[in-house]
Amino acid sequence: MSNINNEEDKERKGNRLSKIVTRTGDAGTTGLGDGSRTTKDSLRIDTIGEVDELNSSLGLLLCEDLPANVRVALLDIQHDLFDLGGELCLPGMSVIKDAQIARLEEIADAFNADLPMLKEFILPGGTRPAALTHISRTICRRTERSMVRLHNAEALSEPARRYINRLSDLLFILGRVLNRAGGRGDVLWQKGKNAA
Repeated sequence: MSNINNEEDKERKGNRLSKIVTRTGDAGTTGLGDGSRTTKDSLRIDTIGEVDELNSSLGLLLCEDLPANVRVALLDIQHDLFDLGGELCLPGMSVIKDAQIARLEEIADAFNADLPMLKEFILPGGTRPAALTHISRTICRRTERSMVRLHNAEALSEPARRYINRLSDLLFILGRVLNRAGGRGDVLWQKGKNAA
């Protein structure tokens, strides 16, 4: 009997994603990683959804022809965002570590070192990869706002909040990097351009 149960446990663990249609959310609730259920419009689920959307937008960006160092950075970020989603799925858990934040800061500094100093605000655009990066940046900022709202209701780890803030800065820098890689400069904002 115990061997049968062990085999069933192994099968369940090995195929944990084999059943996608569960019907358990039909009543408007969803399960968290700790086994509890919450409404699909809760702050926590909204924030998890924002992280998922951000990760998906990076997946679309990765379909573009990108410099190898940008591609590596974005793939690492996608893994971090899955870590963040796991943290959000387990209330009270802290998964994002200071080392992940430090890595983002190092990447941002390295890419920014080769860019000319900005004297004007820039418009989101230029090359397609740069424009997609700016879309990811704005999703990242929205994700950060969701995390702040969630943190005001129930505590989130400080590293998770710092990570998402650093990521939006890095995505801004990468937008500039990708315009240069595509042979374009920054698209500069012209104050009052259409006011006259």
